[in-house]
Amino acid sequence: MIRPLLVIVGLLFIAAPFASAQTRPGAKVTNEVSFEDAPERTNRKFPLSDQNNEGKWKPIRELSDEFGGKQLNTTRWYPNNPKWKGRPPTFFHGSNVSLENGELVLRVNKHGDAELPKGFTHTAGFIKSRDRLTYGYLEAEMKLMDAPWVSGFWVTNVQSDWWTEIDICENCPGSEGRENDLNSNMHVFRAPPDKGDVTEHFDSSKRYKVPFRLQDDYHVWGLEWDPEHIRFYIDGVLFREVENTHWHQPLEININNESNKWFGALPDDNRLDGEFRIKYLRVWQKRGGYENPFDK
Repeated sequence: MIRPLLVIVGLLFIAAPFASAQTRPGAKVTNEVSFEDAPERTNRKFPLSDQNNEGKWKPIRELSDEFGGKQLNTTRWYPNNPKWKGRPPTFFHGSNVSLENGELVLRVNKHGDAELPKGFTHTAGFIKSRDRLTYGYLEAEMKLMDAPWVSGFWVTNVQSDWWTEIDICENCPGSEGRENDLNSNMHVFRAPPDKGDVTEHFDSSKRYKVPFRLQDDYHVWGLEWDPEHIRFYIDGVLFREVENTHWHQPLEININNESNKWFGALPDDNRLDGEFRIKYLRVWQKRGGYENPFDK
Protein backbone atom coordinates (compact mmCIF):
# COMPACT_ATOMS: atom_id res chain seq x y z
CA MET A 1 0.00 0.00 0.00
CA ILE A 2 1.08 3.60 -0.39
CA ARG A 3 2.31 5.07 2.87
CA PRO A 4 2.49 8.79 3.67
CA LEU A 5 5.93 10.35 3.58
CA LEU A 6 7.41 10.79 7.03
CA VAL A 7 9.08 13.97 8.23
CA ILE A 8 12.40 14.44 6.44
CA VAL A 9 15.47 14.85 8.60
CA GLY A 10 18.14 17.38 7.81
CA LEU A 11 20.29 17.06 4.73
CA LEU A 12 23.62 16.96 6.53
CA PHE A 13 22.48 14.19 8.87
CA ILE A 14 21.54 11.91 6.00
CA ALA A 15 24.34 12.79 3.59
CA ALA A 16 27.14 11.19 5.61
CA PRO A 17 25.94 7.54 5.71
CA PHE A 18 25.39 7.50 1.95
CA ALA A 19 29.01 8.34 1.25
CA SER A 20 30.16 4.87 2.33
CA ALA A 21 27.14 3.00 0.98
CA GLN A 22 28.36 2.42 -2.56
CA THR A 23 27.23 -0.67 -4.36
CA ARG A 24 30.09 -2.69 -5.75
CA PRO A 25 29.33 -4.75 -8.84
CA GLY A 26 29.42 -8.50 -8.39
CA ALA A 27 32.97 -9.88 -8.47
CA LYS A 28 32.20 -12.32 -11.26
CA VAL A 29 29.53 -12.90 -13.87
CA THR A 30 26.77 -15.24 -12.68
CA ASN A 31 25.46 -16.12 -16.12
CA GLU A 32 24.35 -14.66 -19.45
CA VAL A 33 20.72 -13.65 -19.78
CA SER A 34 18.88 -15.32 -22.67
CA PHE A 35 16.21 -13.40 -24.56
CA GLU A 36 14.98 -16.28 -26.70
CA ASP A 37 11.65 -16.34 -24.86
CA ALA A 38 11.33 -12.59 -24.28
CA PRO A 39 7.63 -11.58 -24.29
CA GLU A 40 6.12 -9.16 -26.78
CA ARG A 41 4.29 -6.04 -25.67
CA THR A 42 0.58 -6.32 -26.49
CA ASN A 43 -0.70 -3.66 -24.07
CA ARG A 44 0.46 -0.94 -21.70
CA LYS A 45 -1.97 -1.85 -18.93
CA PHE A 46 0.11 -4.59 -17.34
CA PRO A 47 3.78 -5.45 -16.74
CA LEU A 48 5.72 -6.60 -19.79
CA SER A 49 6.38 -9.96 -18.13
CA ASP A 50 2.66 -10.49 -17.43
CA GLN A 51 0.75 -9.15 -20.43
CA ASN A 52 -2.27 -11.38 -19.66
CA ASN A 53 -2.40 -10.05 -16.10
CA GLU A 54 -2.27 -13.44 -14.44
CA GLY A 55 -0.98 -11.63 -11.36
CA LYS A 56 -4.18 -9.54 -11.13
CA TRP A 57 -2.31 -6.23 -11.15
CA LYS A 58 -4.02 -2.90 -10.62
CA PRO A 59 -2.25 0.38 -11.50
CA ILE A 60 -1.09 2.73 -8.74
CA ARG A 61 -1.49 6.04 -10.51
CA GLU A 62 -0.16 8.12 -7.62
CA LEU A 63 3.28 6.61 -8.18
CA SER A 64 3.22 6.13 -11.97
CA ASP A 65 4.28 8.73 -14.53
CA GLU A 66 4.32 8.82 -18.34
CA PHE A 67 6.41 12.03 -18.25
CA GLY A 68 4.22 13.64 -20.88
CA GLY A 69 4.06 17.17 -19.51
CA LYS A 70 6.31 20.16 -20.00
CA GLN A 71 7.54 20.14 -16.41
CA LEU A 72 8.09 17.48 -13.79
CA ASN A 73 5.03 16.83 -11.64
CA THR A 74 6.34 18.11 -8.32
CA THR A 75 3.23 16.98 -6.45
CA ARG A 76 4.44 13.44 -7.23
CA TRP A 77 8.22 13.93 -7.31
CA TYR A 78 10.89 15.83 -5.48
CA PRO A 79 12.88 17.48 -8.30
CA ASN A 80 16.05 16.62 -6.39
CA ASN A 81 16.92 14.42 -3.42
CA PRO A 82 16.02 16.23 -0.19
CA LYS A 83 17.97 13.68 1.87
CA TRP A 84 21.24 13.34 -0.02
CA LYS A 85 23.35 15.99 -1.75
CA GLY A 86 25.42 13.46 -3.69
CA ARG A 87 28.52 11.32 -3.63
CA PRO A 88 31.63 13.44 -4.22
CA PRO A 89 32.71 14.58 -6.69
CA THR A 90 29.16 14.73 -8.12
CA PHE A 91 26.47 16.97 -6.59
CA PHE A 92 22.78 16.44 -7.35
CA HIS A 93 21.38 19.57 -8.97
CA GLY A 94 17.87 20.19 -10.33
CA SER A 95 19.23 21.82 -13.51
CA ASN A 96 20.04 18.33 -14.83
CA VAL A 97 16.38 17.18 -14.80
CA SER A 98 13.95 17.96 -17.62
CA LEU A 99 10.94 16.63 -19.53
CA GLU A 100 11.38 16.55 -23.30
CA ASN A 101 9.16 15.00 -25.98
CA GLY A 102 7.36 12.74 -23.53
CA GLU A 103 10.45 11.56 -21.70
CA LEU A 104 12.27 12.28 -18.46
CA VAL A 105 15.86 13.27 -19.32
CA LEU A 106 18.74 13.38 -16.84
CA ARG A 107 22.00 15.04 -17.87
CA VAL A 108 25.17 16.25 -16.14
CA ASN A 109 26.82 19.61 -15.51
CA LYS A 110 23.91 21.85 -16.53
CA HIS A 111 24.29 23.99 -13.39
CA GLY A 112 26.04 26.82 -15.23
CA ASP A 113 27.97 29.13 -12.92
CA ALA A 114 26.27 27.88 -9.76
CA GLU A 115 28.79 27.44 -6.97
CA LEU A 116 29.10 23.85 -5.74
CA PRO A 117 29.77 22.78 -2.15
CA LYS A 118 33.32 21.92 -1.16
CA GLY A 119 34.44 18.56 -2.52
CA PHE A 120 32.09 18.63 -5.53
CA THR A 121 33.20 19.39 -9.10
CA HIS A 122 30.31 18.11 -11.26
CA THR A 123 26.52 17.78 -11.09
CA ALA A 124 23.97 15.11 -12.00
CA GLY A 125 20.19 14.68 -11.76
CA PHE A 126 17.85 13.05 -9.26
CA ILE A 127 14.11 12.69 -8.70
CA LYS A 128 12.49 10.98 -5.70
CA SER A 129 8.86 10.00 -5.18
CA ARG A 130 6.93 11.80 -2.46
CA ASP A 131 4.90 8.67 -1.67
CA ARG A 132 6.06 5.20 -0.68
CA LEU A 133 4.81 1.74 -1.36
CA THR A 134 5.16 -1.64 0.31
CA TYR A 135 5.29 -4.41 -2.34
CA GLY A 136 4.21 -4.20 -5.95
CA TYR A 137 5.51 -4.28 -9.50
CA LEU A 138 7.62 -1.37 -10.76
CA GLU A 139 8.57 -1.00 -14.42
CA ALA A 140 10.45 1.66 -16.38
CA GLU A 141 11.56 1.84 -20.00
CA MET A 142 14.94 3.56 -20.13
CA LYS A 143 17.96 4.31 -22.31
CA LEU A 144 21.07 4.38 -20.14
CA MET A 145 23.87 6.91 -20.42
CA ASP A 146 26.63 6.23 -22.92
CA ALA A 147 29.10 8.02 -20.66
CA PRO A 148 30.90 7.19 -17.38
CA TRP A 149 27.95 7.85 -15.10
CA VAL A 150 25.78 5.28 -13.34
CA SER A 151 22.13 5.24 -14.48
CA GLY A 152 19.93 4.31 -11.53
CA PHE A 153 16.35 3.20 -10.83
CA TRP A 154 15.93 2.03 -7.25
CA VAL A 155 13.82 2.03 -4.09
CA THR A 156 14.93 2.85 -0.57
CA ASN A 157 13.90 4.40 2.74
CA VAL A 158 16.50 5.84 5.12
CA GLN A 159 15.34 6.07 8.71
CA SER A 160 17.32 6.24 11.94
CA ASP A 161 16.49 2.62 12.83
CA TRP A 162 15.42 1.05 9.51
CA TRP A 163 17.18 1.44 6.16
CA THR A 164 16.80 -0.93 3.21
CA GLU A 165 17.31 -0.68 -0.54
CA ILE A 166 16.58 -2.57 -3.76
CA ASP A 167 18.45 -1.49 -6.89
CA ILE A 168 16.33 -2.29 -9.94
CA CYS A 169 18.84 -0.77 -12.36
CA GLU A 170 22.34 0.35 -11.35
CA ASN A 171 24.51 0.14 -14.43
CA CYS A 172 27.27 2.06 -16.15
CA PRO A 173 27.59 0.73 -19.71
CA GLY A 174 29.42 3.91 -20.69
CA SER A 175 32.49 2.73 -18.77
CA GLU A 176 34.90 0.66 -20.82
CA GLY A 177 34.35 -3.06 -20.35
CA ARG A 178 30.92 -2.69 -18.74
CA GLU A 179 28.83 -2.34 -21.90
CA ASN A 180 27.20 -5.77 -21.39
CA ASP A 181 27.10 -5.81 -17.58
CA LEU A 182 23.73 -6.15 -15.86
CA ASN A 183 23.97 -5.53 -12.12
CA SER A 184 21.46 -6.57 -9.47
CA ASN A 185 21.81 -5.33 -5.91
CA MET A 186 19.95 -5.33 -2.60
CA HIS A 187 21.00 -3.81 0.72
CA VAL A 188 19.99 -3.86 4.36
CA PHE A 189 21.86 -1.20 6.33
CA ARG A 190 19.94 -1.51 9.56
CA ALA A 191 16.66 -2.83 10.94
CA PRO A 192 15.09 -2.71 14.43
CA PRO A 193 14.76 -5.87 16.53
CA ASP A 194 11.12 -6.45 15.59
CA LYS A 195 11.80 -5.95 11.86
CA GLY A 196 14.84 -8.10 11.18
CA ASP A 197 17.31 -6.98 13.86
CA VAL A 198 20.15 -5.84 11.60
CA THR A 199 22.98 -3.74 13.05
CA GLU A 200 25.65 -4.21 10.37
CA HIS A 201 25.18 -3.52 6.66
CA PHE A 202 24.91 -6.51 4.34
CA ASP A 203 24.16 -6.72 0.65
CA SER A 204 23.37 -9.24 -2.06
CA SER A 205 24.97 -8.24 -5.38
CA LYS A 206 25.21 -10.23 -8.60
CA ARG A 207 26.46 -9.42 -12.08
CA TYR A 208 25.05 -10.84 -15.32
CA LYS A 209 25.87 -10.46 -18.99
CA VAL A 210 23.48 -9.45 -21.77
CA PRO A 211 24.17 -10.13 -25.49
CA PHE A 212 24.03 -6.43 -26.45
CA ARG A 213 25.40 -3.07 -25.38
CA LEU A 214 22.97 -1.77 -22.78
CA GLN A 215 23.37 1.87 -23.82
CA ASP A 216 22.48 1.38 -27.48
CA ASP A 217 18.70 1.16 -27.11
CA TYR A 218 15.79 1.44 -24.72
CA HIS A 219 15.19 -1.51 -22.39
CA VAL A 220 12.50 -2.27 -19.83
CA TRP A 221 13.55 -2.83 -16.22
CA GLY A 222 11.07 -4.45 -13.86
CA LEU A 223 10.87 -5.36 -10.18
CA GLU A 224 8.26 -7.71 -8.72
CA TRP A 225 8.36 -7.36 -4.95
CA ASP A 226 6.11 -9.23 -2.53
CA PRO A 227 6.34 -10.62 1.02
CA GLU A 228 7.92 -13.88 -0.15
CA HIS A 229 10.08 -13.04 -3.17
CA ILE A 230 11.95 -10.32 -5.06
CA ARG A 231 12.16 -10.82 -8.84
CA PHE A 232 14.23 -8.79 -11.31
CA TYR A 233 13.33 -8.46 -15.00
CA ILE A 234 14.81 -6.91 -18.11
CA ASP A 235 12.66 -6.68 -21.25
CA GLY A 236 10.15 -8.95 -19.53
CA VAL A 237 12.74 -11.69 -18.92
CA LEU A 238 13.18 -12.90 -15.34
CA PHE A 239 16.92 -12.99 -14.64
CA ARG A 240 17.04 -13.15 -10.83
CA GLU A 241 14.76 -14.33 -8.04
CA VAL A 242 15.55 -13.93 -4.33
CA GLU A 243 13.72 -14.89 -1.16
CA ASN A 244 12.45 -11.76 0.60
CA THR A 245 14.02 -12.08 4.03
CA HIS A 246 14.28 -8.40 5.04
CA TRP A 247 12.76 -6.06 2.44
CA HIS A 248 9.40 -5.34 4.06
CA GLN A 249 9.77 -1.59 4.63
CA PRO A 250 7.72 1.06 2.77
CA LEU A 251 10.10 2.38 0.10
CA GLU A 252 10.46 5.52 -2.03
CA ILE A 253 11.23 5.43 -5.76
CA ASN A 254 14.42 7.04 -7.06
CA ILE A 255 15.69 7.76 -10.58
CA ASN A 256 19.13 9.35 -10.96
CA ASN A 257 22.54 9.47 -12.58
CA GLU A 258 25.69 9.66 -10.47
CA SER A 259 29.36 8.89 -9.94
CA ASN A 260 30.52 5.59 -8.43
CA LYS A 261 34.19 4.62 -8.61
CA TRP A 262 33.42 0.90 -8.35
CA PHE A 263 31.70 1.08 -11.75
CA GLY A 264 34.46 3.16 -13.30
CA ALA A 265 31.99 6.04 -13.18
CA LEU A 266 34.11 9.10 -12.50
CA PRO A 267 33.62 12.44 -14.27
CA ASP A 268 35.24 12.76 -17.67
CA ASP A 269 35.18 16.33 -18.97
CA ASN A 270 35.40 15.02 -22.52
CA ARG A 271 32.14 13.08 -22.08
CA LEU A 272 29.63 15.47 -20.58
CA ASP A 273 26.98 15.16 -23.30
CA GLY A 274 25.47 11.85 -22.18
CA GLU A 275 21.74 11.51 -21.48
CA PHE A 276 19.74 9.13 -19.31
CA ARG A 277 16.27 8.93 -20.88
CA ILE A 278 13.16 7.41 -19.26
CA LYS A 279 9.95 6.91 -21.24
CA TYR A 280 7.71 5.98 -18.32
CA LEU A 281 7.47 4.64 -14.80
CA ARG A 282 4.50 2.34 -14.08
CA VAL A 283 3.60 0.86 -10.73
CA TRP A 284 1.07 -1.86 -9.92
CA GLN A 285 -0.05 -3.75 -6.85
CA LYS A 286 -2.02 -6.96 -6.44
CA ARG A 287 -5.77 -6.70 -6.26
CA GLY A 288 -6.65 -7.76 -2.74
CA GLY A 289 -3.34 -6.53 -1.35
CA TYR A 290 -0.53 -8.29 0.48
CA GLU A 291 0.03 -9.69 3.94
CA ASN A 292 3.06 -7.98 5.45
CA PRO A 293 4.92 -10.27 7.89
CA PHE A 294 5.36 -7.37 10.30
CA ASP A 295 1.63 -6.62 10.34
CA LYS A 296 0.81 -9.94 12.02
